Amino acid sequence: MLNRIVLTGRLTRDPELRRTLNETAVASFTLAVDDGFKDVNGNPTTTFIDVTVFDKQADNVAKFCRKGRLVGVDGRIHQRKFERKDGSKGSVIEIIASNVTFLEPKNKDEAAAEQGYVTDIQPPVSDDSKNLDAIDVTDDDLPF
Repeated sequence: MLNRIVLTGRLTRDPELRRTLNETAVASFTLAVDDGFKDVNGNPTTTFIDVTVFDKQADNVAKFCRKGRLVGVDGRIHQRKFERKDGSKGSVIEIIASNVTFLEPKNKDEAAAEQGYVTDIQPPVSDDSKNLDAIDVTDDDLPF
C-alpha cells in the first residue's frame, strides 16, 4: 500500500513552532491549495490543508516561511483521532510532511533585513542619460 501526497500551495498563516518533551521541533501551518475548479459564481475553489513537519525541516519552515509563501509539500496523509472534553469523538486529517520545498526566493528586502542591512536607501536618479543632446562636448574636452 502507498500513502504519499505531493501538494503545492501558499501558507495561510505564519508557521507555529513548538517542541515536544524531548525537544523535537514541530511546525504546523495551513496550506491553501487551488482545486483547479470554479464555483457557480466563477470563483476558483481552494482547499485548506493542515500540515505538520518535524525536526530540522520544522526549524527551517518556522525560520524561512511566512504567510503567503509558496511551498511544495511531500508527505503522507494522517488521521488523528481524539476525544473531546464532553466525551464526543473527533478526528483530524492532516499531512505529515517529510519534505517542504521553498518554491519562491526571498525578496531582496527580506534577505537584506535578515542580514541587518538597511534597504530603504535609494540610489540617486539622474535624468542626464535621457538628454545627452543637451550636453555640450567638444573634441578638445575628450581625454583620448
